[in-house]
Amino acid sequence: MSAARLDRLALLGSVAALAALQLWLRPLLPVDETRYLAVAWEMWWRGDFLLPWLNGEPYSHKPPLLFWLIHALWAVFGVSELAARLLPVFISLVALWGSTRLAERLWPEQAAAIGALVPWLLLGGVFWNNFFSLLQFDLLLLLAALLAWHGLLTALHSPLGGWSLVALGIGLGVLAKGPVILVPVLPAVLLAPWWAGQSPRPGWPRWYLLGLLAVAAGAALALAWAVPAGLAGGDAYRQAIFWGQSAGRVLDSFAHRSPWWSYLLWLPLMWLPWLLWPQLWTAARRAPPSDLGTRFCAAVLVPALLVFTLISGKQGKYLVPLLPLIAALFAHWLVMAEQDGQRYRAAFVAAFLVPSGGLLALLPWLPTGPEWLARVQPLWGGALLVWGGLFLFLRLPLAALVRAAALGALLWSAVVTLALVEPARPAYDLAAISQTLSALQAEGRAIAWLGKYHGQFHFLGRLQQRIEPLQARARLQAWLDANPDGYLLVNYKTPQPQVPAALQVQPYRGGSLVLWPVARLRAQPHWVDALPGNA
Repeated sequence: MSAARLDRLALLGSVAALAALQLWLRPLLPVDETRYLAVAWEMWWRGDFLLPWLNGEPYSHKPPLLFWLIHALWAVFGVSELAARLLPVFISLVALWGSTRLAERLWPEQAAAIGALVPWLLLGGVFWNNFFSLLQFDLLLLLAALLAWHGLLTALHSPLGGWSLVALGIGLGVLAKGPVILVPVLPAVLLAPWWAGQSPRPGWPRWYLLGLLAVAAGAALALAWAVPAGLAGGDAYRQAIFWGQSAGRVLDSFAHRSPWWSYLLWLPLMWLPWLLWPQLWTAARRAPPSDLGTRFCAAVLVPALLVFTLISGKQGKYLVPLLPLIAALFAHWLVMAEQDGQRYRAAFVAAFLVPSGGLLALLPWLPTGPEWLARVQPLWGGALLVWGGLFLFLRLPLAALVRAAALGALLWSAVVTLALVEPARPAYDLAAISQTLSALQAEGRAIAWLGKYHGQFHFLGRLQQRIEPLQARARLQAWLDANPDGYLLVNYKTPQPQVPAALQVQPYRGGSLVLWPVARLRAQPHWVDALPGNA
């Protein structure tokens, strides 16, 4: 068996092993994962594959591509949590392959050497190897961007095929997460005369005309869903999907607001342990900046990072579509700096693992934090200390060291998962209370949530009836009077709320959920006055 085939099998096995551990131990995380599966579930049981639904209302926050892919899996394997949660793992494998192929095309003369590094650099980053098994939209957006970038490189010598891929990438990107797909794609289109260099040069007026047509074709693909969905969803839904959501995030984000400099902090953390490697920084300083691949990456990364910085809503996952280009640059720099027979030290991996192990061992004694930290076993920290110590003495050739360092980072993620998920799980696993709510709804009991409801229980309980969100406290008493045999869910910010002992209490994200019978609240009105504010 060839070395390349063995490398691919090792990569596949590493992804499968870590994903299996994460999916086995980690429950669906509220509020994002539970919400997205709730939307997919409600579309499924309604038989409505045009309009996303959540809790009996059209859901305008995300387009439907992820939900459609989940439905395709359910059509084959039946409705199950596992089938849906395997989807992002498969998408991540395709993304690793597509990222590798893109890097090989950007530097064809180094294709074999770069191709051996890129997937391990991505997988070995601590953000990627903790994110790739989460049910999110960002990996789909990454695939759409990769498709468009491949199309742009093809369009230099084959306009019809290349621009068709760009249009498809834009269309799928809009269906995956909205117009944000233009942030990583448009700069590469507009700056092509700079990054293309001495490669086959098309006529640039024709290039821009075809680029405009590709954007229009991609928009038409997305509008083929958005127009009928807007007509079916009503005025509020139509206004939200065509303007409200994108404008709200760009101009005055309704969620995840952060300072403009946030990504300057988050991006380096996302690339640990690689940014602790002195060889990487040395290679970056010595790399020539004038080749097509470097210019292409810069043409995307610099404008995209600037745009993401200006957008008021910020999360680390918004940068996921840019990670393949960063990994490609890292690989190119390392290959350019490599000397035949040179062996590299792996002490930078120890510089990441050893402090992490020390911190993990000290977690049970931290004076602040969630109560479940006291149940973390310090021996897991000891395991990282031992594992990290081994890297102090390791010296390997470049490709072997990158694989070894990536495996070290994967083991770090596995140990953190084993150490933290079990004690934290009760605060995030909503399966039991979701089944309770399902049984109550089967009895015809009305259920309300005090605050804004995010669909946390609908998929896990396979609910088909609405949970009434009481965001305005003024509506509470009227709802209690109208539903004397109903139940009210209340999110308390403390893990041990002062409530009667007979009530069902569920730990929840550092606080707790309490299921109140309405009859109890009406019989003892002082408990209504003691309820917390909107949750």
